[in-house]
Amino acid sequence: MQRYIVKNIPRPNKEVSDKFAELGAATVYEAQGKTGLMNERLKPLDKNYSVCGPAVTVVCQPGDNLMIHAAVEVCRPGDIVVITTLGDNNYHGMIGDLLVSSFIKQGVKAIIIDNGVRDSKTLREFGLPIWSSSVICTGTSKNQSGWVNSPAVCGNTIVEPGDLIVADDDGIVVVKKSDIQSSMEKAVARAAKEEKTRAKIEAGELGVDFYGFRNVIKDMGIEYYENLEDIN
Repeated sequence: MQRYIVKNIPRPNKEVSDKFAELGAATVYEAQGKTGLMNERLKPLDKNYSVCGPAVTVVCQPGDNLMIHAAVEVCRPGDIVVITTLGDNNYHGMIGDLLVSSFIKQGVKAIIIDNGVRDSKTLREFGLPIWSSSVICTGTSKNQSGWVNSPAVCGNTIVEPGDLIVADDDGIVVVKKSDIQSSMEKAVARAAKEEKTRAKIEAGELGVDFYGFRNVIKDMGIEYYENLEDIN
């Protein structure tokens, strides 16, 4: 299969990415029908970040980070680099402080890597959000080919170059580039609905009432008792 590097990808307006980041991964995931969520093994190296940007995808051979070096050149400000490895995930420190410094210089917003990172203390100090499946100092080679901006599977989820990545402490969600507008509309509507629900809670209403759960409980045959002593 031909290896390749694609230099240009579709990128939405910055305002679109900023709005998705504000809405957050959980809201977007629920709004688009509970789809696009990456595996929970991908954890933030540091917390309290909420980001969104178009995916620059990188597919590497096991234990080789040559294509990550190649990807630096094609990145633009606001991009999120999504890195994955073919085959069995034998974890290596695929990126460290020098490679991350290169991405920061290009204006990259975040890195998602379904493999290991090294120099974790320094990476935290950089302030660039990174989600990774491990922290490990195992070294890498730099002599095997792969792909930059090809379809990739990261965290058990397919990512196409230019798809939007929404990532925060709750998880990482992929918004397909063909669905950006519809996902935005659904997520905004869900957030508005949640605000109305929050107002009901503040007013003292109970979820079992405004969600209609009392009838569900009744239909299940669940009985209410005033006291423990009343149970036969």
